[in-house]
Amino acid sequence: MVYVLSKNGNPLMPTNRHGKVKHLLRGGKAKVVKLEPFTIQLLYDSTEYTQPIALGIDEGSIAIGISATTKKEELYAAKAELRTDIVDLLY
Repeated sequence: MVYVLSKNGNPLMPTNRHGKVKHLLRGGKAKVVKLEPFTIQLLYDSTEYTQPIALGIDEGSIAIGISATTKKEELYAAKAELRTDIVDLLY
């Protein structure tokens, strides 16, 4: 996944089209802003249209799940394992 910024620095929708990103970088139409996570900034004017993103959080007693999705794809997912040994450490 490649994150994209507009010419003004506003975030746009991320892309999985790595060939298009490579073409933009080689053609001088974009520049690399950060390597981790890989982010490029466009050097030409473009529309700043973005899709609505829904954030979902699933709280559980052992794990917490987080997901950011559009209607078509999942953009981000993470899982955090919670500690279950706290009660045992109190005694």
